Amino acid sequence: LMNAAVAQDVEPARITRHCDSVSLCFSKGLGAPAGAVLAGRREFIAEAWRARKLLGGGMRQAGVLAAAARVGLEHAAATLRRDHDNARRFAEASPLPPPGIQELNSPLCSVNLMAVETNIVMVSVRGGWPSPAELCEHLQAVSEEELAETGQAVSVLLFPWSAHTVRAIWHRDVSARDTELAKNKLEFVARKCQE
Repeated sequence: LMNAAVAQDVEPARITRHCDSVSLCFSKGLGAPAGAVLAGRREFIAEAWRARKLLGGGMRQAGVLAAAARVGLEHAAATLRRDHDNARRFAEASPLPPPGIQELNSPLCSVNLMAVETNIVMVSVRGGWPSPAELCEHLQAVSEEELAETGQAVSVLLFPWSAHTVRAIWHRDVSARDTELAKNKLEFVARKCQE
């Protein structure tokens, strides 16, 4: 919800005005250590409250977590916009090395830039080898060869989303420098797979 609101430059209420209920997790892009909020009609919230109690949910001394969630909400626009910018930088061509996915011109992977609207980049994996799962394994693994060639040991965690797609997501703990390192790693892996 918050990523969509920032990407569209609208208030979250504008997106949710036709929803019966809304759940917002504070520990994802907002960076709180835990917590979520549920909104809806009074009867719905009463039933959710009862179900939470039946299942043993609830916390004491939750004020510290609530404070972290508040800080996350207060800084959401700037934090999430930075995440979106980093995701875009990973996907698109850049005038300086390392290149983004689009500029790699690799037969291995590509990205639809029109689909990069928030902090999510869906990378299409072509060919058949490596599969998305194998590509993710190569991106996570660090080899002596990588260290010798690039002077860096970088482990990138992506998710094999489907038979032909890998998903990359940015959050508040992934910096612009981390994004550059991930681009370098993808370039290295793509080159090694082509060889």
